[in-house]
Amino acid sequence: MLNSLRPYLTKFLEPLASRLNINPNIVTVISPFIAILSAILFASGNLLGGALFILLSGFLDVVDGAVARYHDKASPFGAFLDSTMDRFADAIIFIGIIFGGYCHWFVGVLAIHSAITVSYVRARAESQGVECNIGIAERAVRMIILMLGAVIGSVFNSNSIFTYFIYILVILSYFTVGQRIFHVWKELNGPKRYRQKRLR
Repeated sequence: MLNSLRPYLTKFLEPLASRLNINPNIVTVISPFIAILSAILFASGNLLGGALFILLSGFLDVVDGAVARYHDKASPFGAFLDSTMDRFADAIIFIGIIFGGYCHWFVGVLAIHSAITVSYVRARAESQGVECNIGIAERAVRMIILMLGAVIGSVFNSNSIFTYFIYILVILSYFTVGQRIFHVWKELNGPKRYRQKRLR
């Protein structure tokens, strides 16, 4: 959903990436520790602080890729590490939210499960040779929704507002899983592939 913004984001980050001639994996590993701070703030009832550290974690998550591309240090292991750290960060943030009492523990578990499943479906699709970076709630969108909910909840001093955003997030995440499954089905077993097989 945010892929169309990548060219503009790349132009914005290039000057910073040019100054950070370091191993991008170092930046990747730092990001989940920032997510831990976000989780601690959510657990302690600080919505605005939790949102700010989600933003910082997300920023570092973008910077590592920019550094890797600019200095030609991109690698399969780097991509693997980045994806793994993202899943860790997603889970730990929601654990903090659950401890903060912003949603029922079961809803929090669903949020973690749906986030991991969105990523898993893409990974499995790409292992089958299918490009699968589609869906209404990619990770960046999910983090933006979470930040917006936390900020609005903090401004209006209302935990229930943040809770509604979490419900929306869970629904959109599972919807994205459905979108990706359907996309992979079309690519692997859909009518187009079927016609191609018949023509052979």
